[in-house]
Amino acid sequence: MRYLLLSVSLMMLSASPELALAQTAVAAPAPAVAAAAASGYAAHRVYDSKRKRITDFEAMVATLAKADIVFLGEQHDDPRTHQLQAAVLEGIARRRTGTVVLALEMFERDVQPVLDEYLARNVAEQDFLAASRPWPNYRTDYRPLVEFARAGGWPVVAGNVPRRLASMVSRGGLATLDTLASEQRAFVAEELSCPRDDYWKRFRATMGDMSGHGMQLSPEQLEATVWRVYEAQCVKDETMAESIAEAFTTTGAPVVHANGSFHSDYRLGTVSRVARRLPKAKIVVVSFVPVEDLDAVDGKSRRKLGDFVVFTLATPKPASPAAR
Repeated sequence: MRYLLLSVSLMMLSASPELALAQTAVAAPAPAVAAAAASGYAAHRVYDSKRKRITDFEAMVATLAKADIVFLGEQHDDPRTHQLQAAVLEGIARRRTGTVVLALEMFERDVQPVLDEYLARNVAEQDFLAASRPWPNYRTDYRPLVEFARAGGWPVVAGNVPRRLASMVSRGGLATLDTLASEQRAFVAEELSCPRDDYWKRFRATMGDMSGHGMQLSPEQLEATVWRVYEAQCVKDETMAESIAEAFTTTGAPVVHANGSFHSDYRLGTVSRVARRLPKAKIVVVSFVPVEDLDAVDGKSRRKLGDFVVFTLATPKPASPAAR
């Protein structure tokens, strides 16, 4: 949930690109930590929620390979999760012939043209990165996914709404989208729904009183602010869901989508919006959960997160300067 709060901070502050970039950097692992986790075995345990038991990684991937849509819900700064996401792609590729679509929360719709040019080998990587606003941990965590797809000739979908538009909604509500020119409105899902459902309840509980964002608000101001931010969250979910559904419908190929786990846990958020668009699609949700002790994991208590819960061995955080 901490990455939902980070995302909210970005939406509210991203009127300044420099500030948004600085805030995003919080989610990136320290280089030494990422490098250490990137080598060797990614310690983990897989819990099969349907069967209510620990299973093995290959058994999970065999199930994923039969799905139409696969959600890989992550904690953005967990390097071992990213290792296992790459292993999921490789495992699906071994089990399927033909195209698989990789879709990513981490790229926004307006950079799809340059992403396509890079996949087609028409632009150099440095030019692609200069034009696509990659996350700070792209090289260590998301580049392996993109490069695997590129090597296999797979499409990669930049599925998210541009942050500037989500930020606009978080400040002024959904009605602000009506002020957009048609070429900008096209970067947002055509169909938008933002009900006060279980997803809203989770979101509201996570947001608390917003004091962590430096805000001192009256109860009325708080509710209005949280609702606008929730509308921005819904815009992100709807846009990613539309991107996934369009990719699946257009290509007829399975789609693997990587996203922050709040967007897919409990089959809410983006998942429920894909299901609304593709009611007959077989959707499988994987939730990655970093823990301190793999021998003490309690899959039963987490089973509602997804069809599979992958517990990873949490990477130790670098000591703060004050602690050294």
